[in-house]
Amino acid sequence: MGIVRDVKHASLDAKDKPETYYHYLQVPTSWMSFIEGTMTAVLRTDADPASLAAAARGEVQKMDSSLAVFNVHTMEWLVDSSLAQPRFRTTLLGAFAGLALILAAIGLYGVTAYSVARRTNELGVRMALGAQKRDVLKLVMGQGAMLAASGIGIGLALAFGVLRVISNLLFDVNAADPLTFAVTALLILVVALAASLIPALRAIRVDPVVALRYE
Repeated sequence: MGIVRDVKHASLDAKDKPETYYHYLQVPTSWMSFIEGTMTAVLRTDADPASLAAAARGEVQKMDSSLAVFNVHTMEWLVDSSLAQPRFRTTLLGAFAGLALILAAIGLYGVTAYSVARRTNELGVRMALGAQKRDVLKLVMGQGAMLAASGIGIGLALAFGVLRVISNLLFDVNAADPLTFAVTALLILVVALAASLIPALRAIRVDPVVALRYE
């Protein structure tokens, strides 16, 4: 008798269950109805597994010509098949998340650009009274940062609210991983600041004389 490591029999996201290993000839009679007529052979090799399929079939035929060998696959293929649906869902969610990030950046750029256009007179007055370009730049970029911070706060609250749903789509990954949330928030902030940069640069090029005449 002995103890072996956990084995994933059904899928990688299935919970581990107690397993007992028997020699094929020692399987209890009551279990034979579940396994009779089928057997799985596993080969470990340093060579290309696909190149050994024909040799494995030949060895089985030598032992018993009445045995049919079918469903010959590599372990890599089996793992990929098990991950096909989760990988598709993750790719789909990632694509929608990327699209949402792009739309958020475009929206933030539009709001900031519109705000700068409406505040042209104000910015001109500030610069006429001695405000430096870096002050105007900080003002406009700060507005974008505030909008991003508000969105990040709301997004984090909603994300924590759906952690249970998200956890069902993950495998061996903590849905509440702090590093993931921190990196995501930082990425959104960087995108928001980048979207605010063009309106901010446009604002610091405002001629105070022209801006004071702006209506």
